[in-house]
Amino acid sequence: MDLTNASALVTGGAGGFGSATARRLAQRGMKVVIADVADARGEALAKELGNGSVYVRTDIMDEESIARAVQAAVDLAPLRAAVVVHGGPPPPGTTGAARTVNREGKRIPLAHFAHTVGVYLNSAFAVTSQAAEAMAKNQPLASNHRGVVINTASIAGYEGQPGQAAYSAAKGGIIGMTLTIARDLAPIGVRAMAIAPGTFLTLAYSARMTDEEAQAKWGPMVPNPHRMGDPDEYAQLAAHICENDFLNGTTIRLDGAQRF
Repeated sequence: MDLTNASALVTGGAGGFGSATARRLAQRGMKVVIADVADARGEALAKELGNGSVYVRTDIMDEESIARAVQAAVDLAPLRAAVVVHGGPPPPGTTGAARTVNREGKRIPLAHFAHTVGVYLNSAFAVTSQAAEAMAKNQPLASNHRGVVINTASIAGYEGQPGQAAYSAAKGGIIGMTLTIARDLAPIGVRAMAIAPGTFLTLAYSARMTDEEAQAKWGPMVPNPHRMGDPDEYAQLAAHICENDFLNGTTIRLDGAQRF
């Protein structure tokens, strides 16, 4: 797919994966809507790109907020790519991870499970459906192609760790819906893909420890290369998926052969 004279929507665009992806897509000629709630980082990134890309404050749990971000992309140029790379806050009063029944014999509340699925799965579907609806109005390119949506799964969607039941369910849902959505969108010429990263040195880690500490803790778990992933490696794959029309309906593991 030709990425020039087109726009892209990147949710979580001010984060590690998102900012790297925005840079890669801008390098390929796309104007990027950086959709996030991190105002300072988002506005700084839009200024850095300097090609007409914009930051739009976006709550991915709110359909009207998503609609404004999609419209901002359409206003820039035909929306050809949407990359959903956001994270989200843990349930109020928790740190996120929780065993189904903990060592004291207490179960996690259903609200905890539902919140996590809402943040990581429901919102991804909301962005996917709204972006694809906008892409359906595009003039087709080669092979009747109008656009692509890339969601972010996780290797936890395949082999989650203790305390990750809700997160694994959400990321497993991303994996499970990718082929079905690709089939749904095939008649309008829109592809659907997902990337399942392993452990990457993103803000989720660097906010809690130094880069050196994170690499020392998580790097040895990756067989080859023997380190954590660089967010730009995610971005390289996302950009390639956008350009390669025959990548459709599948989830690509990006994990250095890591298995939990």
